[in-house]
Amino acid sequence: MNPLLSKLQPYPFERLRQLTSGVQPNPALRAISLGIGEPKHPTPAFIKQALTDALDGLASYPATAGEPALRESCARWMQRRYGLSIDPATQILPVNGSREALFALAQTVIDPGQHATEGGPTVVCPNPFYQIYEGAALLAGARVVFANSDPARNFAADWSSIPESTWATTQLLYVCSPGNPTGAVMPLDEWAKLFELSDRFGFVIASDECYSEIYFREGPGAAPLGGLEAAAKLGRGDFKNLIALTSLSKRSNVPGLRSGFVAGDAELIKAFLLYRTYHGSAMSPSVQRASAAAWDDEAHVVENRALYRQKFEQVTPILAEVMDVALPDASFYLWAGIPSHIGGGSDEWFAKELLAQYNVAVLPGSYLARESNGINPGAGRVRMALVAGVDECLEAAQRIRAFIQSF
Repeated sequence: MNPLLSKLQPYPFERLRQLTSGVQPNPALRAISLGIGEPKHPTPAFIKQALTDALDGLASYPATAGEPALRESCARWMQRRYGLSIDPATQILPVNGSREALFALAQTVIDPGQHATEGGPTVVCPNPFYQIYEGAALLAGARVVFANSDPARNFAADWSSIPESTWATTQLLYVCSPGNPTGAVMPLDEWAKLFELSDRFGFVIASDECYSEIYFREGPGAAPLGGLEAAAKLGRGDFKNLIALTSLSKRSNVPGLRSGFVAGDAELIKAFLLYRTYHGSAMSPSVQRASAAAWDDEAHVVENRALYRQKFEQVTPILAEVMDVALPDASFYLWAGIPSHIGGGSDEWFAKELLAQYNVAVLPGSYLARESNGINPGAGRVRMALVAGVDECLEAAQRIRAFIQSF
């Protein structure tokens, strides 16, 4: 067996299952889950229709590079959303959801034989983080170094905490903006710092942007800044050493479609396509047709965003009465601090007792982070995914408030 498999840690939801395995939730209350970030809004009918209309495509092997029509649809979306002119033939590649691409990209760019005298290559990622980053790095033969989030900066990752000696061995940096679980969006000046570091030390930046279309403010500048957009604003139109990854799962409520795309540095895309050709990750022709239809339509995205805005406007003030929580920059999560007088401020205790007494599931924040520089930056917080309907999320918030006020 691959010995690197032993380095993988249990997934947060497996840890939550183990934590609550002996819990009997209050049977007088219906179960409400704010734990898993899985969209629950209905899939738009036109996407389902496009999928079924393309079932004849099942008789053909798909190309790993995808159909030109899909790549062109993705390029049109990049133009509308970010004002970017992306070459669909060389700078875009369809992927089976951002999750598998985030993993496979590390296998493409990491050279495990480099920096042997310094302990091997390094992958840097935010903390807390999406656990795929860690698993991808470890299975590529790299070590992981974490940049802790800074509560004083809206829980943005503190990249300045990473020493130059670490950047010198870094081959890949994962950025998540809007962030999971904090919802923080990275501003242009931070992108400039990361690009400067990438130029000096030669590492690749993977910008995970799967929450980019869920935001709450309106008007100019409301939409989160993207990595490629930032590069273009800073005169880096070749997107050197930069790959952006996005997905339809959250944008269009189709997590089961497993569809997204990567865009950026043409040389990296070329290498990634070579890897994926052998990896066997071509997208079904039927899924490609449905995906193109989804990327070409914005009306359903506006409606989806309005539903999330309504939920956050109603839920956030209720929880803010009893927890350290505020409206995030974007994404569909609330990153809430637990009052210290409740269970000693333990996020595990809070999640377990909330489920037992009020039948609401939340995810302990410490499960989404690792101890770094002497602290676990997720400890004492919980992540709440406001993915269910408005009424259900509102009821969950009212139960959480009642739970806290009972102490």
